[in-house]
Amino acid sequence: MAQKQEIIKELLTRGVERIIVRKHLEERLLKGEKLRLKLGIDPTGVDLHIGHMVAIRKLREFQELGHKIIIIVGDYTARIGDPTDRDKMREPLTQEQVYENLKTYKKQIGKILDVDKTQFAYQSEWFDKTTLRDIFEWTGIFTVQQMLDRDMYQRRMKEGSPISIQEFLYPLMQGYDSIAIRADVEFGGSDQEFNLLVGRTMQEHFTQPPQDILTTSLLLGTDGRKMSKTYGNYIGVMDSSKEMFGKVMSAIDNVIVDYFTLCTDMPLAEINKIARGIEEDGGLNPRDAKAHLAREIVTIYHSAKAAREAEAEFDKIFKQKEKPSDIPLYKPIKSNFLITDLLVVTRLASSKAEARRLVEQKGVKVDDAVVDDWKKEIAVRDGMVVQVGKRKFMKITR
Repeated sequence: MAQKQEIIKELLTRGVERIIVRKHLEERLLKGEKLRLKLGIDPTGVDLHIGHMVAIRKLREFQELGHKIIIIVGDYTARIGDPTDRDKMREPLTQEQVYENLKTYKKQIGKILDVDKTQFAYQSEWFDKTTLRDIFEWTGIFTVQQMLDRDMYQRRMKEGSPISIQEFLYPLMQGYDSIAIRADVEFGGSDQEFNLLVGRTMQEHFTQPPQDILTTSLLLGTDGRKMSKTYGNYIGVMDSSKEMFGKVMSAIDNVIVDYFTLCTDMPLAEINKIARGIEEDGGLNPRDAKAHLAREIVTIYHSAKAAREAEAEFDKIFKQKEKPSDIPLYKPIKSNFLITDLLVVTRLASSKAEARRLVEQKGVKVDDAVVDDWKKEIAVRDGMVVQVGKRKFMKITR
């Protein structure tokens, strides 16, 4: 019994921000009840980053204890536009975009969860049958004041930014998902707490036992800001092993311990030892800690062999100052390019504006020589190597 209590204690604390209602959930787990656990995912992009996987990893811990995992695929809510933790309404997607994005989701989630034991439920299964009468019933459960009390709406009203009535439907639809699958517990990031509470209220209205709520900690990006593609500080689940290793090594020291805690299976006692070694002048070089972290993360999403190879490649580039062994090739259709155009066509920059910024920041080299004039014309030749930053390379072939 004591061992079971310890397992449940860590289950409900590591990487967990808040539980509503903790005592109720803990008692059910101690009794050995098998619960229906819900996580909603809106397919608003083609891939996920390791910040998204924090909740997935927590679900895996429950799955290993025999609980039922149900992933709600938001094929309706993704077409509304949820403003959660944003200063403006998220751009709604078309149905075609939603299903195109769905293609890679199961593969990525399957790197952590056992997908054969995971149920994927699509909102269209119940929203295709929803009537206007149903929607009127849902909207009668809540007031406009309750919706507008949310901090993000308060900010937008002060700024004079528009708030669509359509946006109020998002938490109601997410709440109804819990009714449709009779969820016992709903998981989400701490920024989703309001929507998860809506699910509890709606379940009570429909005479279902209210779900407990477990919110997971938010993983910061490699630069300490929110992890986001916009900031370029994310580590993608589908990143190559070498790219993933390099991104972890680029992370600021302040996020190392959180990454170990939220992104790896390392025992907490070992993580605490690493933390003391870094923070209390315990003789542990943060770079060595990050290399350990990078090996752990790459092993999870690729393999131990891939992690060893990625580390060797990283050391080759950064310690031995050599070029990568597998530089991508580009065959140009002409002999001369403005440096900004060359960066775009080789996909070392996403736009001319980004290319110009990289050049002005002295982040571009051609055959090891820094190019600092964004108007410079480059005569390309066979074997020429173009480099952006420390990790992006392209070799010209004729």
